[in-house]
Amino acid sequence: MATRKAHEVDSFLRRPDPAFTVFLIYGPNGGLVNERARALARRFVENPEDAFQLVRLEGDDIASDPSRIADEANTIGLFGGRRSIWVRAGSRNIAPLIQPLLAVPPQDARVVVEAGDLAARNPLRTAVEGARTAMALPCYADEGRDLPGIIDGVLAEWGLTADRDAKELLRQSLSPDRLLIRRELEKLACYADGAAAVSLRDVEAVVADAGVSVLDTVLDAIFLGDMHELDRGLSRLAQEGEDAGVLVGAALRHAMMLHKARINLDAGMDMDRVTDVSRIFFKRKQAFQRQLAKWPRLTLESAIATLREAQAQARRNGGLAMSLASRAFITVAMRASRS
Repeated sequence: MATRKAHEVDSFLRRPDPAFTVFLIYGPNGGLVNERARALARRFVENPEDAFQLVRLEGDDIASDPSRIADEANTIGLFGGRRSIWVRAGSRNIAPLIQPLLAVPPQDARVVVEAGDLAARNPLRTAVEGARTAMALPCYADEGRDLPGIIDGVLAEWGLTADRDAKELLRQSLSPDRLLIRRELEKLACYADGAAAVSLRDVEAVVADAGVSVLDTVLDAIFLGDMHELDRGLSRLAQEGEDAGVLVGAALRHAMMLHKARINLDAGMDMDRVTDVSRIFFKRKQAFQRQLAKWPRLTLESAIATLREAQAQARRNGGLAMSLASRAFITVAMRASRS
């Protein structure tokens, strides 16, 4: 079976085996999935900013065109060179589009498929795992023990280090989502620009004192049914130019985290233990527990379906993405307000 365990993925990505031509990166940690897919797609080409070398495709847009991915992967450039085909899987099944490349691997192209949390029997996942020239790479929530390495890696990109006290406060403050981790660390690096290292005072000023972010406030408002706070938060995020796809993805991941926590709670696990296992930032624990008490498992499953559909529609209709996201958030929040 062509796959790696979650803890083996980073080492594989540092030196990907050239025998593999199709890569499926999937999992519930959307930020980590996107980061790894982006890095892998870019490393195969000389100029990632060249749209001919790095081709980006939306799975839902091309699902009705069976030969599209294969055609792109087998196109030979006028000046030669390698190409990357980066596909973002949506709500539609794109396994049939990948099958031709599994049967006859492309010569000078690599295909990177970015997907969400796929079940073991998902057609795309089973197709990739069963192929000799393809590799499936799962991405799960960053464990607390992984954070020091993540912190070091991101800060190193900015020529910075962090002392022990600064790292410890970062470990306590950062979200478990890789995309949000990177955002906070990049904001911290900008604040410390010109310094050799990030200090405890820098972290307190930029990360710790910020407390719950606007995005976190919006997520809490959605799942607590607080329409006033939701409206305020969405207005602010829109003014800041936040991407609607990122917002829906964050809401979907939060709903899935609540769903998993609800299952543990229904199985008899103590509320505090459930919250600890979910790795909720301490300033949000009370709000998370209130949401957990408000949402039964089946209603959460309905909310997840609503958010998944909104994510798919937002990808297909970029100009209406924020409106579609807002409508989905209001729908979910209204369910919460009635319970």
